[in-house]
Amino acid sequence: MRIDKYLWCVRYYKTRSIATTACKKGHVRINNEVVKPSRDVYPQDTIELRKDQINYKLKVNDLPESRVGAKLVDIYRTDITPKEQFEAQELLKYSKDYYRKKGVGRPTKKDRRDIDDFTTENE
Repeated sequence: MRIDKYLWCVRYYKTRSIATTACKKGHVRINNEVVKPSRDVYPQDTIELRKDQINYKLKVNDLPESRVGAKLVDIYRTDITPKEQFEAQELLKYSKDYYRKKGVGRPTKKDRRDIDDFTTENE
């Protein structure tokens, strides 16, 4: 089975074209080799992929016939992603909140109505 189809079947990407694009950009590796979308996947292969600033690692257990439901994904792959990757994502989320406070920036609808009321009263 092709790597782009496998990643789509086990629900790492929403469409096959997105999976193909990720392979072309070099975000997907099999056994530490950057691969093309047409590369075949076999059981016991180790796949590394970068998605949403997380480096996922998974081991192929079996090959599905077609796209599987979310509950059945664990039959076909084993997720061996280190926990540090997910913790780093949480820290990144908090750092974004630090730089831009909520409510700062563009006016909300209420702010806009208040501004409009204020400017129409002065005319």
